[in-house]
Amino acid sequence: MAHASLPLDLHSAANVREMDRRTIAGGVPGYTLMCRAAAACVAAIEARWPRVRRIDVLCGGGNNGGDGYVVARLLHLAGRKVRVLYLVEPQRLHGDAATAWSDARSAGVSCVAWRGGDAFAHSELLVDALLGTGLERPVAGAFQAAIAAANAAHARGCGVLAVDIPSGLAADSGAELGLAVQADVTVSFIALKAGLFTGAGPACCGQVRFDDLGATAAAHTLPALACRYQADDLATLLAPRRRDQHKGDHGHVLVIGGDHGMGGAARMCAEAAARVGSGLVSVATRTEHAGVQAAARPELMFRGVEQAAELQPLLARASVLALGPGLGQSAWSQALFAAALAAGRPLLIDADGLNLLATHPQRRDDWVLTPHPGEAARLLGSDTATVQAERFSAARALAARYGGTVVLKGAGTLIASGAAVFVVNTGNPGMGSGGMGDVLSGVIAGLLAQRLTPLDAARLGVWLHGRAGDLAAADGERGLLASDLFAPLRRLVNP
Repeated sequence: MAHASLPLDLHSAANVREMDRRTIAGGVPGYTLMCRAAAACVAAIEARWPRVRRIDVLCGGGNNGGDGYVVARLLHLAGRKVRVLYLVEPQRLHGDAATAWSDARSAGVSCVAWRGGDAFAHSELLVDALLGTGLERPVAGAFQAAIAAANAAHARGCGVLAVDIPSGLAADSGAELGLAVQADVTVSFIALKAGLFTGAGPACCGQVRFDDLGATAAAHTLPALACRYQADDLATLLAPRRRDQHKGDHGHVLVIGGDHGMGGAARMCAEAAARVGSGLVSVATRTEHAGVQAAARPELMFRGVEQAAELQPLLARASVLALGPGLGQSAWSQALFAAALAAGRPLLIDADGLNLLATHPQRRDDWVLTPHPGEAARLLGSDTATVQAERFSAARALAARYGGTVVLKGAGTLIASGAAVFVVNTGNPGMGSGGMGDVLSGVIAGLLAQRLTPLDAARLGVWLHGRAGDLAAADGERGLLASDLFAPLRRLVNP
């Protein structure tokens, strides 16, 4: 899902609450902000579901529930058939949320307690105003049951709009707290929450829309938690080449990997590096793979390497190393791993190279590490669930411990360098197939060879890889192969 028109900065829930407070302190009443938020939701409904008549609004307590009551009132006044199903007794509401309920009731909106069962059997659209950004523990009880019922209705074709954030989604991390609403549209307010764009966020949010509700300028001076990357610098980083340039001007990538039975991984990585513009690409692999692979792709230079000493001439000629695709963890793998790290060349490490790094940790500033959550967990001495529950913290911890630039793969891939974190949202579920990570490694290594900095190569490489996957998925996500990315990659790197 493209988010080109949205702000780039992503904030924590605490920051957004402080922005809200500053705006109110600056003279905008809280109920005015609530009404603006509801109006933004109604505008989204008019745009996405202009003909829907039967709408149920699920309301919790607090301001998120208050937003829901105002949405219901506005829809009712516009002639829609609206019902509020509340999970918190209106008499327990306070402040602006209580005002919102009172105004909805006065306008004639039907407000009844949610009692479970098949409450949404006749609903055409659900508005989720159950739980806001303050949720910090797994949902339970009636809220969990209501979310499950909403998701069941969504599965049978009922539309779902989430107010500010899908209920059950952690605003700061994108983790699903037990169970989260699956929305078609999420309308976010004041500032974008970081969790909407990584982890379970992209799957739960659907299309993200945004309204700052007229927040005061002072509210936007808080530092962002992360930043969305959209390759606005693509044309600058990959400018047209001078007419007198030659292959030696565009770097030499050496891919090291392909232990017994895994030659395809190194080959995929190498071809990706060539497709994004590396001038020369060599592959150090098992002898059994070299001849066959060279025949299949003669533009790549394959060398059979059985001893680490045989790697030295190849290391001397390379400008960038891609270490790990199909490398394995055998004695051969460990010897090549040690030789590559000792060579002093800029490098990318992926796959089993990362698993070997986890057992022989060290820190460098000139490398790019590309772990998936399982590999990240091994590098941190943690577990996959913990990494996924705190993706931003995990990415920062990896960068702090190992240095360089870290690419934490997954839905909403994170790129961390020092304290800075960037989020990339290109890509699709069809890319969950063998070889995709090897292609990403080759893309980033190929960009490093063309003298992009590690951070630029990682950010742009992740964006290109995902965008190529999106273009390749035009014929469908199922059955998408890693090699399908090569043609769109070539087009993308020639803007």
